[in-house]
Amino acid sequence: MDVRLPFDKDGCKFAGVFAVVAIFLGNISTNMGWLGFLLTVGCLLFFRDPERVHPSKSSVVASPADGIILKIIEEKPLEELELSGQWKKISIFMSIFNVHVNRSPVAGIIEKMFYIPGRFFNVTLDKANEYNERCATYVRTEDGTQVVFVQIAGLLARRIRCDVTEGQRLELGERVGIIRFGSRVDVYIPNNSEITVEEGQIVNAGETIIAELKKKATK
Repeated sequence: MDVRLPFDKDGCKFAGVFAVVAIFLGNISTNMGWLGFLLTVGCLLFFRDPERVHPSKSSVVASPADGIILKIIEEKPLEELELSGQWKKISIFMSIFNVHVNRSPVAGIIEKMFYIPGRFFNVTLDKANEYNERCATYVRTEDGTQVVFVQIAGLLARRIRCDVTEGQRLELGERVGIIRFGSRVDVYIPNNSEITVEEGQIVNAGETIIAELKKKATK
């Protein structure tokens, strides 16, 4: 029987380190030992990775992250992806208290990935789009619809871990990686898509439907 722990793999590593430190501190002082214990629990909570029930409808876009809808605007994806047409961008802000495991917003094939090293401005600022470290993933759905999601490191985040590669097939809601500590994920969808969320709304990764895609006509 395959039993999966409800934590990201990095969480087990970090929690193990904290646990060893807690034991060491406990031998020095009971209070310090309790502090180490609380830090260990806090580490596990940050790296928690609960199971999610994904939408069964294929034409929807699910939130790639837990958090709050920060902004919905018209904007093209990264120039490096060389995508044409008009686009809508949905930005999701993850606080330090959110689940930080990211999931694929749609099912499809990864056509291209692009990593851009950068700085760590507050992700609520517009300049984060241009200057922050980020990883863009361009997915083409079965009917040819183009969707892009971008993981953006934030003020406290110092590492984006992306667990997928170009050419890989993704399922809706499949785990794709994690950003350590408060950060943001942007989703770019065709301009004719129907947005089903609004700014300020709380969403769950892999579960909350944030948009409906218009199916392409088949010849």
